[in-house]
Amino acid sequence: MLKRLPFLCAALLALAACSHDRDSGSTAPATAPVASSSAEAAAPASPATSTAPAAAGSAAPASAGTAAAATAPGEPAPAASAPAVAAVPFVDNGKWVEGKHYFLIDPPQPTSHPGKIEVTEVFSYGCPACNGFHATADQIARSLPPNAVMNYLAASFRPDENWPMYQRAFYAAQALDLVGKTHDAMFDAVWKSGELSTYNLKASGLKPHEAWPTIEDAAKFYAKYGVDPKEFVGVANSFTVNTRMKRADDLMKAYGVDSTPTMIVNGKYRFTASSAGGYAQSIELTQWLVAKEAAGK
Repeated sequence: MLKRLPFLCAALLALAACSHDRDSGSTAPATAPVASSSAEAAAPASPATSTAPAAAGSAAPASAGTAAAATAPGEPAPAASAPAVAAVPFVDNGKWVEGKHYFLIDPPQPTSHPGKIEVTEVFSYGCPACNGFHATADQIARSLPPNAVMNYLAASFRPDENWPMYQRAFYAAQALDLVGKTHDAMFDAVWKSGELSTYNLKASGLKPHEAWPTIEDAAKFYAKYGVDPKEFVGVANSFTVNTRMKRADDLMKAYGVDSTPTMIVNGKYRFTASSAGGYAQSIELTQWLVAKEAAGK
């Protein structure tokens, strides 16, 4: 039995997620998560803290002065510039079942990349399960064929864990064209170094509210990438970012997302690592749904 324990723990971690509902949602990790953004996808080093199942984007991040309503609130993944992968032919052999492994979004939501199939991860930098899934999300981005594009949608539904601040930081970084440079590093700043963590990584539970990182703290982090902290805070509090945050929240509701990470394919299909059966299966199911869309099935 003891020999099976590591396998069972890994399986549970692969199915973890951060829930919208605090009662059934995440609590602080018992120990500090140490999985970095480059960790192997199959084995996040820290326990994700809740159980359950997680995105639209614009081809180019708008500047702070651009009307946010004109663009969707995500952006292509940093890995989107990786060498193109050949498209997988669509074959329906009964492995993936609608209503079990993936779910229809009704009504389907519009996408923002004409001629491209959008693959979106709904996530939060403050979500421990998203940190565990992050390497898998990177693999998904690298596995997409030329007719698909990877996006992110930042969630805010856990204000009790400071998610609105992380959401605001993401959309400010997007407006300043910094997400591609900083996405991995932000996960590390929250879950590895702890400089932007709301959790007490050396013990358990959340930090006292007065010790939570603020948008000013996030600005200091982004300053490492060449932006003036005052400019970052100004953009973070701008009409554009406020509008993008509202748009992201509305999209998440339209998608039917109640936990993170959740994957959305072309505004039509929703699934989680839990429904797919694990991290590796999430990659395979994404490829299958992209092929399904490309085939018009």
